[in-house]
Amino acid sequence: MEEIFIEREKDSLRIAIKENGSLKECLIEEDNSEPSPGELYKGVVKNIVASIKCAFIDIGCKKNAYMLLHHKFDNDKIKVGDEVIVEIMKEATGEKGAKVTSQISVPGRYVILISHNNKINFSKKIEGNTQFIEYVHENINKPSDVGVMVRTNALNSTIEDINRELEELYDSYLRILKQGKHSLKLGLLYNGGGALGRLLIDVINEDTSKIIVNSQEDYGHIERFIKNKSDINLSLELHKDPQSIFSLYNIEKELLSLRNSKVVLPSGGNIIIEKTEAMYVIDVNSSKNTKETSIDKTAFSTDLEAAKEIARQIMLRNLGGIIVIDFIDIESNEKRKRIIQTLKEAFKNDKKKTIVYPFTQLNLVQIARKRRGKSIYDYIEDDCSLCRGKGKKIKLTYLNNLIKNEIIKISKEYEFKDIHIEIDEIYKKDILGNVIEFINEIEALDKRVYVSFISNLEYFKVEALLFASQIKKFENIKIYG
Repeated sequence: MEEIFIEREKDSLRIAIKENGSLKECLIEEDNSEPSPGELYKGVVKNIVASIKCAFIDIGCKKNAYMLLHHKFDNDKIKVGDEVIVEIMKEATGEKGAKVTSQISVPGRYVILISHNNKINFSKKIEGNTQFIEYVHENINKPSDVGVMVRTNALNSTIEDINRELEELYDSYLRILKQGKHSLKLGLLYNGGGALGRLLIDVINEDTSKIIVNSQEDYGHIERFIKNKSDINLSLELHKDPQSIFSLYNIEKELLSLRNSKVVLPSGGNIIIEKTEAMYVIDVNSSKNTKETSIDKTAFSTDLEAAKEIARQIMLRNLGGIIVIDFIDIESNEKRKRIIQTLKEAFKNDKKKTIVYPFTQLNLVQIARKRRGKSIYDYIEDDCSLCRGKGKKIKLTYLNNLIKNEIIKISKEYEFKDIHIEIDEIYKKDILGNVIEFINEIEALDKRVYVSFISNLEYFKVEALLFASQIKKFENIKIYG
């Protein structure tokens, strides 16, 4: 069974999905002005480059978006100065702006409403179900000026659910068109609820048993969404404890463990995940796996076990683009096919388009996975200036949040006014450079704070100073209070 934990802070939303007690996926969304895939924007055409059939569009962001021109999208006749409504297909990277399309969509849990189309299409998992397809064609209340994609979730719902959602989506679509036509301002028209919206329409299913959320507003939004949904049966809980959800349920530690490049397998083998400029590279090692009686059996059993864990780690860390796996050498084509099949099976519930290619002559497997959002590393880590960008460190903002939660946790046990923090010396300049900001972020304005900066400290430590002798010992490193 799945449990979902939703934690909203002032500048971010974090969603953790656990399956049978094990962390399965984590969605993170930060408040910023950068466009994200699925969002709809009003823009104006600034430039057209006919040689590459591409238009550059100001959507009110730092960089102009770019859009490929094609008659099937009914956009090959646009001119400089035209106002357009576009959907973000790919977020901005480096110097390149976001990729957009004029064929916009408004997604729901059961159907997706699509412009520049008036057909009814079905997801691949439905295509063979002729009885269901005929039933939908006969009973769906589809507006004549839009197309509809019927999603796999519709199989477990009723036609009343489908038609009710389709009506709601069409009302949203008309409001978007109206706002896009009459608004004088360029920018965001619709975001579908962001990461929370994607969770509700894409992720929760009949296996989801519980959602725990710390925001009253999010609680109300989820409650309204799941009401009258015949395929959803879960309990919704509002978290009121001052200690954060991720801290209380030990999710924070699991997230931080994803910084480790090595993942140990139950058999004793391991996988090593490394990032290069162009791709991610994953190496499989038998290491301490001594359960099998021969080298060939050890290699095969380790590769099979690694295939499942690799898929889990890719989804958990949100790795995208090109991923190359160096499995332990296997000569048998039949065994290679089983490894590939195991890998594909492990990705079957992946919401991002993922293609697993066969083994190459060099015994490598290549995976192409659609990028959507940042990897987990981008949220947790910064380049380390002390090693000239060759290493990584936990972002101070992220670390501050962990320290704050630890202080709240200790406050449940003791009443205190003095707190001692041990932290790596690489943060010394940033902390002492703006002490008030640091104290405010860890919510210790009512405390006296003492900080020890220690070389090569992997994590951090927080302790309450309860006795005068302790306080006197750290008096010379007090930074606030």
